[in-house]
Amino acid sequence: MTFSSVLVANRGEIALRVMRTVHKQGMRCVAVYSDADALAPHVQFADEAVHIGASPAADSYLAGDRIIQAALAAGAEAIHPGYGFLSENADFARAVVAAGLVFIGPGPEAIEVMGDKAVSKRAMLAAGVPCVPGYQGEDQSDERLSQEAGAVGFPLMVKAAAGGGGRGMRLVQEVAGVAHAIRLARSEAQNAFGSGDLILERALTRPRHVEFQVFADQFGNVIHLGERDCSVQRRHQKVIEECPCPVMTPRLRERMGAAAVEAARAVNYQGAGTVEFLLDEAGEFYFLEMNTRLQVEHPVTEMVTGLDLVQMQLEVAQGLPLRLEQGQVALQGHAIEVRLYAEDPARDFLPSAGPVVLWSPPTGDGVRVDAGIVSGSEVSPYYDSMVAKIICRGDTRGQARQRLLRALDDTVLLGPASNRDFLLQALSHPSFARGEATTAFISEQYAGGFDEFLPSSADLAAAAVLHYVLTAKRNNSRSIAVPAELRNWCSTGDLMSVVHVECAGGARSLQIQTREVGTYQVSDKGAVSTVQVREIDAKQCRLIVDGRSWRARYQDTGDGSLYLSVAGAGQFCLVDVRSRASGGDSKDAGPLIRAPMHGLVMTLDVANGDPVELGTALLTLEAMKMQHVISAPLSGTVANVTAAVGSQVASGELLMEIASDEQST
Repeated sequence: MTFSSVLVANRGEIALRVMRTVHKQGMRCVAVYSDADALAPHVQFADEAVHIGASPAADSYLAGDRIIQAALAAGAEAIHPGYGFLSENADFARAVVAAGLVFIGPGPEAIEVMGDKAVSKRAMLAAGVPCVPGYQGEDQSDERLSQEAGAVGFPLMVKAAAGGGGRGMRLVQEVAGVAHAIRLARSEAQNAFGSGDLILERALTRPRHVEFQVFADQFGNVIHLGERDCSVQRRHQKVIEECPCPVMTPRLRERMGAAAVEAARAVNYQGAGTVEFLLDEAGEFYFLEMNTRLQVEHPVTEMVTGLDLVQMQLEVAQGLPLRLEQGQVALQGHAIEVRLYAEDPARDFLPSAGPVVLWSPPTGDGVRVDAGIVSGSEVSPYYDSMVAKIICRGDTRGQARQRLLRALDDTVLLGPASNRDFLLQALSHPSFARGEATTAFISEQYAGGFDEFLPSSADLAAAAVLHYVLTAKRNNSRSIAVPAELRNWCSTGDLMSVVHVECAGGARSLQIQTREVGTYQVSDKGAVSTVQVREIDAKQCRLIVDGRSWRARYQDTGDGSLYLSVAGAGQFCLVDVRSRASGGDSKDAGPLIRAPMHGLVMTLDVANGDPVELGTALLTLEAMKMQHVISAPLSGTVANVTAAVGSQVASGELLMEIASDEQST
């Protein structure tokens, strides 16, 4: 059962994280990759990489037969599935073993039971593990589900029985919304997991999401490694995780840990797993689900226990007993993790794809970064939008939080939109600082939307001067015959330039006047700033704006776009509109419905000539593992439908037009 070569059947940061431990153990690692990932960091890091198919996950990372063939061809003896993709696919686990390879994970029987929320809930009830009241029956007709929904009561969660990650989940507040929620959840579940089966659960108000890391070997030894609080979520996907839980007590940890261990024993579990609970305000907890794999948030457990969970997985998979007993598990200090997503919080966390113009991760005491990108990487629309995790440990929760705030401020991700600034706001929120966040944190504290960073006049002035200086340097490099003393000189007085830019969705005209060498005056709608250039190198600059220091990391693309990350502020892009062709079309007959992201058209709910009201569902796009309904922005008539079910569309691509009622009269 021993092995010395491991194929990692995954991509991005988790593939790299597993490979590092594989190498640390002196083993050889093999990567697999799709067309979209041909130049990805995990491919470069591995000892060998095997191409397994086209960019869509169904044609590559979900193609189990191709992955097994790749392992056999590369001489790998074991397969580590990471998380997501095939990590909780019982048929894949069986096929790996049938091919004579070791599956680094639990047995297929445990995966099968825990991979179906209905079956797992029935098993947990039989084992005496507390469960949320609901319906998990085999009758999956819409009529039976609607009937049971009324019996369970409201608010109600409609959930996919298979899979996870928040897909196939809908919250229903009243009986009128049940049928619609069932239809959407079933459709999303079918597309995501190949099964439209659903369960119903009473939605607990303001619970905490608390999970226990469990480990089991092949000799019947089962332990837990403490808990993680994963309450801060959006779209039922975790955003911030920490260990230990801020409200945990020794007695509660003992009770919940015992339930988690019992849940693992009930299915003869082996390897790493996570038993998830909902913890209500009264201190009662209920089984939610078990993830039969390594979790995204496993680093916080590693940082407070000092254990390498991937190393433990490798050891258990080779038939070795656990190296420690329950009494030897100690949690020291506190760790908090944030997930850095390529998404736009100001647009309801809409995923964002495209090239990474600049990536600069933070460093420092207690800082860990697990990333799957480098500068120049492409954030693909085909996969999950998480690009990195930033984790900080401290002796106390307060120290861990402060270190994470500093680390995030030092994090530079330029190119696609990201949730960096949102994470800074969430970590700084008094409710989170006090350890009071529940699963309702984002919906309650950001009910009016995310407070998007908008650059101030001083930020724009500094950015405009930086753009001006960089452009001048490029032009001067081509003007070798012009003496240096004549550059920026004008016979009529101080040189004046007007820069027309777009920033944060608005157009501005900034006047830049050279006062003396390295000093500029910038006028912006009546506001006047004095900007002095102190230092500019290839990636960062230091300016003095109205007497105050202004520092930024930047990337100048050379095509009119200047991306900036301002120290202590936020990140934005300044676009010189004179360098860009107009993207508009003055002949557009009506409001254009364009794709807000790259994606796959799953449903088309209207046709040419259909009347629609404000808010009518027009079509559904699937991108980055989620489905997004695009609704009518006004009442009118559908015209010029170009979208087609099953087609891939690019961000900004025209899908249809809506002729408003006013235009048609």
